[in-house]
Amino acid sequence: MAGHFEALPGGGAAVALDEVEISILRSLAVQLLELIGPGDEPAKGEDPLAALFAQGPSEPPSDPALARLFPDAYGGPEDEENDELREFSAEFRRYTENDLRARKRDDALVVVRNLDALSATGEGGAVLKLTADDSLHWLGALNDLRLTIGTRLEVTDEDEGGDLYRLPDSDPRKPMVMAYLWLGALQETLVETLAP
Repeated sequence: MAGHFEALPGGGAAVALDEVEISILRSLAVQLLELIGPGDEPAKGEDPLAALFAQGPSEPPSDPALARLFPDAYGGPEDEENDELREFSAEFRRYTENDLRARKRDDALVVVRNLDALSATGEGGAVLKLTADDSLHWLGALNDLRLTIGTRLEVTDEDEGGDLYRLPDSDPRKPMVMAYLWLGALQETLVETLAP
């Protein structure tokens, strides 16, 4: 079980984590929460139902990592000059981004809470046991973390087996690459536990 998720009866998953792994995962999840932002809570006395229908932004984020987490729904970079696709993307973003941000925040919060509960009971490491619902939140958060780190490292499809994975230990990007690869392994084994 060390280093990878295994299926639990009832649809959950478990993984053994040491203190360092718990600390790294928690730190990354907190950083993801900070990147995504706090969200728009209704002001005191405001109608919470009205907040459900609040419109979000219409422009894509300027931060490349956020743009990767919240991509345009229509077209891509090659379609920047297509006014119609930009208009469709803006309209789609306006009505969906707030919900998507809330879901990504929820996923990262589940990770932090699970790790906090685990570290409060374990000395030197422990086995993290997730319910089926928590497993889905973890899968979303692991994916978001990999997308964010991959964007910061400028990983592309052409990088598969490329120089990025053979960096010398002295390269300042090496810890991020190691985290990227580790998160990928965790994500892959979690997907396998969820597969029928």
